Amino acid sequence: MLVQALAVATTVIVGIGVHPGKTPMFSFDERADMIRASLTEALPEKAGAVSVVAFDRLVVDAARGNSASLLIRGLRDGTDLDYEMQMAGMNRQMAPDIQTVFLPAGSASRPITATLVRQIASMGGDVSAFVPAAVLQALTAKLTR
Repeated sequence: MLVQALAVATTVIVGIGVHPGKTPMFSFDERADMIRASLTEALPEKAGAVSVVAFDRLVVDAARGNSASLLIRGLRDGTDLDYEMQMAGMNRQMAPDIQTVFLPAGSASRPITATLVRQIASMGGDVSAFVPAAVLQALTAKLTR
């Protein structure tokens, strides 16, 4: 998705939402490091065009705070589209100056969810076909502790 986003925008800010009621498998810093490493692996010449930020407020407020005018959202299927259309409509009401663009997932990643990857990995399954090398390394390290 990040590679596709870089085809649409010259710079991309990856916003990682931080929710106080949730305990993610990886911290913000770990997630940010994996994103940077994965991008460097896939497109080393574009690594400087991406920054990673955390936010704990509305995404449109985070976008404005980072001078972004475009939200790029990935879609895997119709369920994603239904949800994302509702979100885009609400965001548009709150921030008409910020546009939302949907990008379809590639056929290889369409059936993949983070939940499935975590479940397969936690049960000893091979997820190397589903995640970049940096993510596989971090996931393996986290699950073998």
